[in-house]
Amino acid sequence: MILWATILAAVAAGVVLAVRDSDAATSSYRFVELEQGDVEALVAATGQLGAVTTVQVGTQVSGQVTDIFVDFNDQVRRGQLIARIDDTILRQAVLDAEANLERVQADLERRQWEFERTSELFEYQSVTESEYKTAEYDFAAARATVKTAQVSLDRTRTNLAYTEIYAPIEGVVVERNVEPGQTVAASMSTPQLFLIANDLTDLEILAAVDESDIGQISEGQTARFTVQAYQDETFLGEVRQVRLQSDVQENVVNYTVVVSVRNEDGKLLPGMTATVDFIVDRVEDVLKVPNAALRFRANGAMLAEVQERLAAQREARVAERDTAEDTEAPARPEDARSAEPAGPDTVPEAARMARTGDSPSPRGGTGSQIWYVDAEGLLQVARVQTGLTDGQYTEVMGRDLEAGTQVIAGVVVVQSETSTNPFQQQQEAPGPGGPRGN
Repeated sequence: MILWATILAAVAAGVVLAVRDSDAATSSYRFVELEQGDVEALVAATGQLGAVTTVQVGTQVSGQVTDIFVDFNDQVRRGQLIARIDDTILRQAVLDAEANLERVQADLERRQWEFERTSELFEYQSVTESEYKTAEYDFAAARATVKTAQVSLDRTRTNLAYTEIYAPIEGVVVERNVEPGQTVAASMSTPQLFLIANDLTDLEILAAVDESDIGQISEGQTARFTVQAYQDETFLGEVRQVRLQSDVQENVVNYTVVVSVRNEDGKLLPGMTATVDFIVDRVEDVLKVPNAALRFRANGAMLAEVQERLAAQREARVAERDTAEDTEAPARPEDARSAEPAGPDTVPEAARMARTGDSPSPRGGTGSQIWYVDAEGLLQVARVQTGLTDGQYTEVMGRDLEAGTQVIAGVVVVQSETSTNPFQQQQEAPGPGGPRGN
């Protein structure tokens, strides 16, 4: 037994010595701290702020703008006169329609008299039936002509009323697109004169969310956002709607998420670009570690150091057990076999974890491992279960974990004195799986 322990210790020491002698550099560690705090899982997106209700105010008649009574940012009431268009031509059209109505009314009176006279003569058979039917038709046509003239007059009067433009809602003038003296033409399409926002104390963000993340967004979810005008201030909103219509640009599919925002202090303005974080999940007051520490993989020297210490500890336990058995009773063959140290093919669990980065995890969670230096200056590896991550920090759970522990996130290699380049910079040594600590 003692012979096996001696051979194992010598092999481990030889491995460590070979690793150390083969390195032409010394190593030091880059540490990050195990912290106590909150972790949030977020979905990031961008969008623009805008008013919940906006109305484009146009004109239904063409003409020259003679008066404008409001300007940008003015508060307006519903029904308030905000602009006027030259009504000279439309007033003339109204006079013409009135004159036409008077003419057809006079013609109607004449046709009515003729029909009544013809009816009397037809009773005494003084006129033919054909003459009676003609008078009857002329009277009916005259009545229809009067109705047409009345409709035409009403239309011209309505168009005349359209020369005065009123605010359709109560709100704020966001845009003004005309100046006094400008001519607007409404024959093809309605020109926009003003844009009025209903209420700037209630805004909304139309955020574009990638299709890979849209499944994590739901109505009523809290959203946090910032704008460039107030980079040190964070604003809150709430998801009001997830629109079903997708937007495809350059083969990238996005969905529009509407976020309701309160703007009681008036800081936020329509058109501002908002960087939005949708809070998908959150845990509070947990241990968290920078993700660089979880991505770190030990190098050969670190593995050899851990294996050497574990082998020495096992050797000490075996020697202590042998001493106790020799003093109490003769050793039995089966006890001797059970007390023998593991052979060179048996790798300790901690070393296996360090080499592969895997570890069994309780409750079916994701397992990982972190490396640190304990209070005695010894290199240690701890198995942890990871939880929620925000992309920078990850929640970790495990035994004997304490906030403030300095965890290894990388290995910094300092070149030895044999280097011929005096300007050689310190570089971080890559591990078995590539660069670490990033």
